[in-house]
Amino acid sequence: MTNADYNARHLSVLEGLEAVRKRPGMYIGSTDSRGLMHCMWEIIDNSVDEALAGYGSRIEVLLHPDASVEVRDTARGIPVDIEPKTGLSGVEVVFTKLHAGGKFGSGSYAASGGLHGVGASVVNALSERLDVEVDRDGKTWAMSFHRGEPGVFADADPARPTPDAPFAPYVSNSELRVVGKVAKGVTGTRIRYWADPQIFTKGAAFQLEELVDRARQTAFLVPGLGIDILDRRAGAGQDGQGDRETFGFAGGISEFVDFLAPDAPLTSTWRIQGTGSYTETVPVLNESGHMVATELSRECEVDIALRWGVGYDTVFRSFVNIIATPKGGTHQAGFEQGLMKFLRAEVEKNARRLKVGTGANSTERLEKEDILAGLTAVLTVRLPEPQFEGQTKEVLGTPAVRAIVASTVATAMAERFASPKRDDRAQSALVLDKIVAEMKSRISARAHKETQRRKNALESSSLPAKLVDCRSTDVASTELFIVEGDSALGTAKLGRDSEYQALLPIRGKILNVQKASVSDMLSNAECASIIQVIGAGSGRTFDIAQARYGKVIIMADADVDGAHIRTLLLTLFFRYMPEMITQGRVYSAVPPLHRVVVMNPGSKPNETIYTYSEAELNGVLASLRKAGKRYQDPIQRYKGLGEMDADQLAETTMSRAHRTLRRVRVPDAEQAAAVFELLMGNDVAPRKDFIIAGQGLDLSRVDV
Repeated sequence: MTNADYNARHLSVLEGLEAVRKRPGMYIGSTDSRGLMHCMWEIIDNSVDEALAGYGSRIEVLLHPDASVEVRDTARGIPVDIEPKTGLSGVEVVFTKLHAGGKFGSGSYAASGGLHGVGASVVNALSERLDVEVDRDGKTWAMSFHRGEPGVFADADPARPTPDAPFAPYVSNSELRVVGKVAKGVTGTRIRYWADPQIFTKGAAFQLEELVDRARQTAFLVPGLGIDILDRRAGAGQDGQGDRETFGFAGGISEFVDFLAPDAPLTSTWRIQGTGSYTETVPVLNESGHMVATELSRECEVDIALRWGVGYDTVFRSFVNIIATPKGGTHQAGFEQGLMKFLRAEVEKNARRLKVGTGANSTERLEKEDILAGLTAVLTVRLPEPQFEGQTKEVLGTPAVRAIVASTVATAMAERFASPKRDDRAQSALVLDKIVAEMKSRISARAHKETQRRKNALESSSLPAKLVDCRSTDVASTELFIVEGDSALGTAKLGRDSEYQALLPIRGKILNVQKASVSDMLSNAECASIIQVIGAGSGRTFDIAQARYGKVIIMADADVDGAHIRTLLLTLFFRYMPEMITQGRVYSAVPPLHRVVVMNPGSKPNETIYTYSEAELNGVLASLRKAGKRYQDPIQRYKGLGEMDADQLAETTMSRAHRTLRRVRVPDAEQAAAVFELLMGNDVAPRKDFIIAGQGLDLSRVDV
C-alpha cells in the first residue's frame, strides 16, 4: 500500500507540483501521445544541453516493455551536494522545485534548449514513479519519487522495478542514497520514469517514428553526439535485445542539408559560420534575492549550411540552441535579408552577362521567391537566454540576432563569390544563372496571367479547338470531363448534358511532368491544353478563383492504360495546380466493367445491371441463378468507354442522378509528394523495388 500521509515537510514541494498535476496542459500541451512525447523530450533535452556545453558524447533512450522510458547520458551528472537555500540535495531540487535549474544565468550553460527550469520537475509530477541515478564523485547516487514526492519503493525484485511496489515517503529528512561505486572521473545520469495513468489518456503511447526523426535531427545539430534509440516494447528484435536505431554525424548540419535536399545538387553544400556581439538589459537575481535590471554583453554564434539544387522546391529549417523554430523569427529574417541584399548587388554587377535590366525603371528585380527556389538550407544560432514569442518557442524574437545573421551571410557570400578557385567561380555563376532564370520566369508568368485576366468570355478563340464547351457560365455547376481519345469523345458528346458538361479529349498518355522541366511541360500540347482550358494558370501563378469549371472529372478506361493516364493527369494537377486537389475539385469517373442483361418472361422488358468489379459480377450472377432468373450469355465486358453507346455512358458515368465519382484528396501533402516522386520521378531503382515488392516476385526465379 502507498503511504497516503500528507507530511508537512513536503507542503512546499507538493504545492508547486500539485498545480502541474491539476493543469498539466499548461506545461506539456495535452495529455495524449503528444504530451507523452513532450515529457520524454524534456528529459532528453537536458542531456542534449550537457552535450552542447561540451560534456558527454552519448545519449541512450530505452523504451521498456512496461511502458517506462529510460534516458542515460555520460555527462557531468546532476549535482548531488546540498543547495544552501532549500537545504535539499541538487537532485531533489531539480526534480521537485519548479523554476529551478542551471540555465537561468550564463554560468553553467552558454546556450541551452531549456529556459524555464520546469522540465524535469514537471515530468516527475506527472509520473507514477521516477527513479534517478547519478554517477559522480566516485559513487552512484539514487533517489526515487512517487507522483513528485521523494521516498523509497520496496521492490520485490530490484532488477524489475515497478510503480506498483509499496512506497514509503520521507518524513523528516530526504536521503540521496549511495547504491554503488564508479571509477574516478566517471560521470553520468540515468532517469527512468513511468507516466501516470491518472494523468494521461488511455490510448496515449510513445511514437517511435517521431522519436527517431527528432533524434536524427538532434544528432545532425550536435556534431559528435551519438544518440541510441532502443525499443524493447514489441519483441526482442533480431539480436534479442530490442530494435536499435543509432545516430551520429560528424559533419553536422552539412550532412543535414544533404539529407533534406529533395533534388540533385547544383552547387556543393556551402558552410557559413560567424559570431556577433550585442548587449541587452535583462533582470538578474542579485545576492540579496532581488531582481535588478542589468545590461549584459551577449554573443551569438551563427552556423548555416546551404546548397542550391536543380529543382524548384525550397526546404528551410531554422533552430535556436537546437530548438526548432518552424515559424522563423529574427534569425530567419536576417538570413533572407543578407542573402537578398548580396545577390541583388551581385546580379546588378553582372547585369551584362546575365542580360538583365538595371536602374530604377527596370522591372527585372530579384524577389525572395527567386532566390529561395531550389534552395535547401539549415540555419542555427546559439545564444544565451533567447527571447521567444510565446511559450511554444516557434518564433525567435531577440532583435539583435537579425543584424548579426544578415552580416554573417553577406560577408561569407561575398568571400565565396570573390574566391579565385575555379570550382567556386563556376558554382557562383550557376547560382546567378538559376536565380535570374527564376526571376524572368516569374515576370513572364505574371505578364501572361495579367493578359489572361484581361480577356473576356467572348474571346473563346484562345481556347483549344478540340474543347467541347458547355453553355452555362455558373462555375459552381459546370464540369469538365477529360476523356481518353476521340472515340470516347464522340460517345460522350452525345451522352452529356451540354448545359453544364464540357469535354476535352487528350491523345494517349500525356507527359510525365514529375520528370520534365516547366518549359517541357508548357511546350507539351496536351498539358498546355488542360492548363489553358481550366484558365487559372499554373505553378506559382495558379489562382483557383479564375478556374472556369467547378469540377474536373478524369474519365479514362477501366484498364491498366486508363489507370496510367489517370496517374499522369493527377501528377500534372498535383505539381502545377495543387489547389484543385486540396479543395476537392478533381474527380475520377467510375465507369462499369460489365453489363448484365436479365431476361424477363413475357412482355416485361429486360432489366440491365451494371457491375464495377469481378467480385461484384460474380455476386450478381450468383444471386440471379439462385432466384432462377436467366441472363444473356456471354456477359458484355467493356474494354473501353468507346464501346458504350451514348445512353449507356450517360446513365452509368455522366448523369448526376446515377453516376459514381471518386474524389481525389491529399490528406498529407508531404507523403503524397513522396509517392508521386516514387512512382513518377527520375530515380528508377526505388520504383523497381516497389513494383517487385508489390507483386511478391521471387527474385531467384527471374532470369537476368
